Amino acid sequence: MKKRLLAVLLVAVMALSMLAACSSAKEDKDTKDTAETAGETKEQKTVDVTLNEVAHSIFYAPMYIAIEEGYFKEEGINLDLVTGFGADKTMTAVLSGEADIGFMGSEASIYTYNEGANDYVVNFAQLTQRAGNFLVAREEMPDFKWEDLKGKLVLGGRKGGMPEMVFEYILRQNNIDPAKDVEIDQSIDFGSTAAAFSGGQGDFTVEFEPGATSLEKEKEGYVVASLGTDSGYVPYTAFSAKKSYIDKNPDIIQGFTNALQKGMDYVQSHTPEEIASIIAPQFKETDLDTITTIVTRYYDQDTWKDNLTFEKKSFELLQDILEDAGELDDRAPYDDLVTTDFAEKAAK
Repeated sequence: MKKRLLAVLLVAVMALSMLAACSSAKEDKDTKDTAETAGETKEQKTVDVTLNEVAHSIFYAPMYIAIEEGYFKEEGINLDLVTGFGADKTMTAVLSGEADIGFMGSEASIYTYNEGANDYVVNFAQLTQRAGNFLVAREEMPDFKWEDLKGKLVLGGRKGGMPEMVFEYILRQNNIDPAKDVEIDQSIDFGSTAAAFSGGQGDFTVEFEPGATSLEKEKEGYVVASLGTDSGYVPYTAFSAKKSYIDKNPDIIQGFTNALQKGMDYVQSHTPEEIASIIAPQFKETDLDTITTIVTRYYDQDTWKDNLTFEKKSFELLQDILEDAGELDDRAPYDDLVTTDFAEKAAK
């Protein structure tokens, strides 16, 4: 009797075990199917965005932080970064539809608007708040004053571009006439001035990084002034897109801005050494020590905003600079060329 009872119990236990195994297998399959479906959904929501940047520079560190830390991917954006090598080329890429978003000096958006473009470009996020170039001399000048440039030959930037206009703005602020008191060579291509200076041209040169630091390391020049410090807060670079693209893709623009804000938050809360380490893969041709030196230089002069909002007073200052340079006949309306909705939402 006992043996028969044990046999019955054993059969019952085996049946329950098989039932539990089948149930577990079904749950595992359901879980796998759900995960695969979620993965497919997530993949379907990923969008390709082409960003054309005016130059590839450590000056734009928060953007590269966002790329390297995967912030764009977190927002469902597969970013294709292309370098335009000049605001005019970047603007052309955006207007033609070759690029979805442009990153350049916002003066380009004013020029395009005043030329009568119907589907004009709108700025939706400001990245830098100071100029990113430096004045380099042939010898160390610890007591440098801007009046030391009188009668000298300076390798400058493209006429109508932000580097050149900020430089001339500083000269005027120091009672120096750019047309009469200084000889400015504007014939050299962007990115080639450091080599020209190293080759013996000019008494001074206005350089972006890594040009300025490279000249110092090679003992070919010495940084004597920061245009970013001496010009004050200037809306130097901003992200923009055609009005039609923003109207059609507000979610993409918001996600893009969210990713940028995370990059801005990172640089505000980390050291230059940490920032340099993260963005190093973007500058494989530059050693980490040089990257750190450059990041520190930008960090110390408060180059990057803590938010992306392009304020009206900054836009008006930009137009003041354009007018002073003789590059602006009619001022453009802030409300047409700037939207702060995305930046304000990203900052919350």
